Amino acid sequence: MTDRSLHAVLLPPAPGGGRLPELLSAALDGTGPALLPLDPDLPAARLRDLLRRFAVTAIETPGGTERIAPPGPAPGGAAGAGRDPEPAGRDLGDTAVIVATSGSTGVPKGVRLSAAALRASAAASLTRIGAGPAGGPGGRWLSCLPGFHVAGLQVLIRSALAGTDPVVTGQVDAQVVADCGCAYVSLVPTLLRRLLDAGAPLEKFDAILLGGAAPPAGLLEQARAAGANVITTYGMSETCGGCVYDGAPLDGVRLRISDAGLIGIAGPVLFSGYWPAAPGPAAGAGDGWFWTSDLGELDAAGRLTVRGRADDVINTGGEKVVPGEVESVLGTLDGVADVVIVGVPDSEWGELVTAVIVPEDPAAPPELARLRAQARERLPGFAAPRSLVLVPEFPMLASGKPDRQALRAAAVSQAAGHK
Repeated sequence: MTDRSLHAVLLPPAPGGGRLPELLSAALDGTGPALLPLDPDLPAARLRDLLRRFAVTAIETPGGTERIAPPGPAPGGAAGAGRDPEPAGRDLGDTAVIVATSGSTGVPKGVRLSAAALRASAAASLTRIGAGPAGGPGGRWLSCLPGFHVAGLQVLIRSALAGTDPVVTGQVDAQVVADCGCAYVSLVPTLLRRLLDAGAPLEKFDAILLGGAAPPAGLLEQARAAGANVITTYGMSETCGGCVYDGAPLDGVRLRISDAGLIGIAGPVLFSGYWPAAPGPAAGAGDGWFWTSDLGELDAAGRLTVRGRADDVINTGGEKVVPGEVESVLGTLDGVADVVIVGVPDSEWGELVTAVIVPEDPAAPPELARLRAQARERLPGFAAPRSLVLVPEFPMLASGKPDRQALRAAAVSQAAGHK
């Protein structure tokens, strides 16, 4: 279908998913347009920029389909400024869904996902957790993640493949968990933490898929001690969401580690490329592998350990520090409720390893000297934090991950104020 149109979807959560399951079904079987799910609460200027950049021809709202004029020149008069020239003239091919992501640069790009890839991911997930396409009564999913992220979309697709209707909610709390009657749910660590703190009966779920970010130290142990069957997932929009469960790839997914330590992924769950057009997996490695920006290790059994993002690596005094490895140590220490490690520019060290910490007790926060001493018991000395920033809470991205850019900016600002 070379002239397939692209419709933006601006739908808030609604009972049964509202119009989104119907639109998604049509996108997957090719009878409807490709979909670009977006946050319905986006600022107007941001929304206009995305509609222009992605050459959207209509918007799906609770009231129906609203046609929009073809995208013209970007503000300022330059026909191609801020977007790919003439993206509407390019072939969407087998694209069913485009997931908008800013990546690490903040420049929006679209991840093109085919119906085949989305279905392959959903089917492999259902099989792995024992909730196959014949899931039947009791195998319903609680849908509490936004539909404009791949994890939220996959809950709807898994539900459709299993022949069940999801229970859709914009807010999830202990009462929702108790009353929903669902067997499965996908969560991000922030939501899992809040539900645990609220005493939610998480043992009611047959399985909880946890992804979107690395869980803070101690969270999995606490959840499992409360009776929750938590399965950690690793993946991204380019792999239709989680494709590695508890370190083991889903059926059909293959993993490799490059000489530089980067994680490579191959299999039927890979995306078709970017929109506006940019090199996709085939144009990257040229051999069907998608190379992530994440560092990882494979053990003898092929089980994956994710160390952290390569672009988060801190260079300090000629040594490389992976923030995730430091966070996993500091997060277990007394007085630390949550921690993010960032690098702050420094004339002597290049970058200072800086711990941004939410203290358990703001009146008695942990001290840097103690953190350094305890970190050095389990980490190389150069990985121990040399600077400490205390915050009441982390700014969060819509995906549920801590906003590392904002936290790094706060750390840089504090360092400048101390000079």
